[in-house]
Amino acid sequence: MPKAIVSPSVLASDFGQLTAECKRMIKGGAEWLHMDVMDGHFVPNITMGKYYTLPAFTMSRAMTVPPQAPRFCHVYLKWVNDIADAGGALYCFHIEATSDPISLIHAIHERKMRAGVAISPDTPSTAIKDEVAEIADMLLVMTVYPGRGGQKFLERCVPKVAELRARFPDKDIEVDGGVGPKTIDVCAEAGSNVIVAGTAIFNASDPEAVIALLKERVNTAQAKLRN
Repeated sequence: MPKAIVSPSVLASDFGQLTAECKRMIKGGAEWLHMDVMDGHFVPNITMGKYYTLPAFTMSRAMTVPPQAPRFCHVYLKWVNDIADAGGALYCFHIEATSDPISLIHAIHERKMRAGVAISPDTPSTAIKDEVAEIADMLLVMTVYPGRGGQKFLERCVPKVAELRARFPDKDIEVDGGVGPKTIDVCAEAGSNVIVAGTAIFNASDPEAVIALLKERVNTAQAKLRN
């Protein structure tokens, strides 16, 4: 099974203290930084649009500790070159937003980024075809509707994690939306190893403890799955 990875969602951070927030998460044990780009088309919001995210990526690349910490971008438009130039390490797109996911994955790989494929709550796991998943580096199950932070976790989405884990036992599988100490167990037990958490980490009095807890629950669940 892939290793446990915690990716704090920068959408929940204090944008006015972005450098400090990124440093705080990496020092606290997070492996990745998750940045959502909302384009006003796939979702109505532009909470973290392209022209904010690109300098934010550049800043996080220069200032995070360690500096090579991956910047993971969850996007809704084809901004592959812009995100790559700004320092993105993993470019995750929604399967619903493209008619040619294979070509998009190849374009992402050509720019030396890992490629992720996301599905929204109402999209079945079967929408990610085998030929797409096999060349993708990560699969993402949204457990809230994309477009805004702070939504309630949708447990009905969790079976899709288990379905994808059964099909792709060695693939990174992520959950994003409403995940925290109260909801981590069901996600981990379904087979998710990459955990995005926003308010549960950034608003915690002890973010480091929350990150450690999320990892511990994933590792415990994976040990059971292996036995």
